[in-house]
Amino acid sequence: MHELHVESTDKAEIYKEILPQIECLIQDETDLIANLANIAAVLKAAFGWLWVGFYLVDAEKRELVLGPFQGPLACTRIPFGRGVCGQAWAREETIVVEDVNLHPDHIACSSLSQSEIVVPVRNRSGQLIAVLDADAETTACYDGTDEYYLNKLAEMIAANQA
Repeated sequence: MHELHVESTDKAEIYKEILPQIECLIQDETDLIANLANIAAVLKAAFGWLWVGFYLVDAEKRELVLGPFQGPLACTRIPFGRGVCGQAWAREETIVVEDVNLHPDHIACSSLSQSEIVVPVRNRSGQLIAVLDADAETTACYDGTDEYYLNKLAEMIAANQA
């Protein structure tokens, strides 16, 4: 059993503290769902975001399906290219939204969500298998620091997945 340990209040410092802990947590576990569940819990505990979790790619149905998360109820399925999650999947790139109310085609799972970041997650062979989605109750919560470290986290997940 691992215990989350975070001492800093600086965003970059928090990432620097939790990423090695996440790496230790997932390095010996091969089950993707178990790892994503623990990662969502660590991110929620470290940052206190409104919602953080994963949507898994269902390539056959061309939609994202809700995976492990922490926070209020969420949308269960998101079509390819729709909303911030579907757009990040379609573009295969991270999207940072400072104000979701101004973002075209934002899907409001919760009216409390004001800003969002979505990061593509791949497997070891480079295939996009999921997106990491985080929502905050304040505008402009996410920035280049989050983008940098959450992409590092996505790389860590990829290195652990066949």
